[in-house]
Amino acid sequence: MSLARALFAMNSANIEGWGLYAEAILLPFMPPEGQLVSLQYRLQRAARIFLDPELQLGKMTPAGARAFLEKEVVLSAPFAQSEVERYTFRAPGQATSYYYGYVKLMELRREVESKLGARFEPLAFHDFVLAQGILPPALLRKAVLERFVASR
Repeated sequence: MSLARALFAMNSANIEGWGLYAEAILLPFMPPEGQLVSLQYRLQRAARIFLDPELQLGKMTPAGARAFLEKEVVLSAPFAQSEVERYTFRAPGQATSYYYGYVKLMELRREVESKLGARFEPLAFHDFVLAQGILPPALLRKAVLERFVASR
């Protein structure tokens, strides 16, 4: 990857999306308490996907978002407050972008796995995805399908 891409093209969809993807594929290998924590955080991340835009569009108030996070995601009041500040002041849109990257990677893996069946090799898939650097999800999908599906 070039220095320019590393410095100026960082995006949450790729980098943090990959991190969440990696966490998801490791879930079955975690001890039960680790699985519980991972699933709790996944619930929180899923809530972010709709709370952030709802707050940005004025369809939900900060108080409503805090109440939702406390009741439905079981966050403490200070943690819920911090989350709402993240969506509204510190990094609006960031949480939705990495979750989008995670969802797109999971969809892509399922698609390639279903087309290749027993020939699917997770290590080759992961190595290729990482070697692509920071591509938008649609271009990454195109590259992966050309490499693994079209060439078969």
